[in-house]
Amino acid sequence: MLNPKLKLNPKLFDKKVEQLPTRNGYGEGLLELGDTHEDVVALCADLTESTRTEAFVKKFPNRFFEMGVAEQNLATVAAGLGISGKIPFITSYATFSPGRNWEQIRTTICYNNSNVKVVGCHTGLSVGPDGATHQALEDIALMRVLPNMKVFVPCDMLEAKKITKAIADVYGPCYLRLTREKTPVITTEKSPFTLGKGDIFWQSKNPKVAIFAAGPVIYEALLAARDLEKEKIEVEVICLHSVKPLDHHLILDSAKKVKGVVVVEEHQVAGGLGSAIAELLAQSLPKPMKFIGIEDSFGESGTPEELLLKYGISGERIKAAVKKLL
Repeated sequence: MLNPKLKLNPKLFDKKVEQLPTRNGYGEGLLELGDTHEDVVALCADLTESTRTEAFVKKFPNRFFEMGVAEQNLATVAAGLGISGKIPFITSYATFSPGRNWEQIRTTICYNNSNVKVVGCHTGLSVGPDGATHQALEDIALMRVLPNMKVFVPCDMLEAKKITKAIADVYGPCYLRLTREKTPVITTEKSPFTLGKGDIFWQSKNPKVAIFAAGPVIYEALLAARDLEKEKIEVEVICLHSVKPLDHHLILDSAKKVKGVVVVEEHQVAGGLGSAIAELLAQSLPKPMKFIGIEDSFGESGTPEELLLKYGISGERIKAAVKKLL
């Protein structure tokens, strides 16, 4: 059953569940930060509307820097601001930032531990018709390997807003991964949230498999858990908005109770959340694992629904993975 302590959306399994893009949460969070944090500034690479930076620009024009289509400059200028007392948020499509400017993020931001918040938009397959060139499927791997960098992947619009506001008070480089398309609003304003800590979204008395997920794809995991319960198969579904740092305690505590682990993500299987969890369990508590994500391929053009189904990021595949582990 859904964890009642988390006050999740009571209409989550309705056919007309509210859906909003996670990038909307970033835009709202940034705007609120503008009122409460005078050192917050925003930089963008000619994509203020798409990245939802537009409202901040209109209200705080003197705290915004349009860098144009120059993502390397975007990162480098922000690095200077970040070591000068400002809290810069930089936005672009993730294939360009951190894709195109990874070396500048590494050398000017992370090496100097500059207080920059990198926001990568239009990630995953759900970018849809824009196709492989714009579908960032490698960005978590790129960012979590960098020293000093923290990596966050919100499950919905509301969690994106909470993370945006929280990372402004965390010194050092952070990466926030956002999606383009509307996705189910899983949490509520009243859902408890602690940056860096995961939550058990679905609880069973005697779980046999733990399902870990980051990002909106956790909705598919919850659908799978609901269906599995009808078949008398008990699982836990754990939302990990923080890929780095990982919530080691929660992951190990959950793994101790189960026979196996499934990890779901809209990202390459190599280098993402699944790899991070496997690294932890390999050292502390080895368990049989199944990984659901992109398996060493690029995306393609299509609707988000078509692509997620084709590449196997679905409740049906999650159910099959659980049953195979058992």
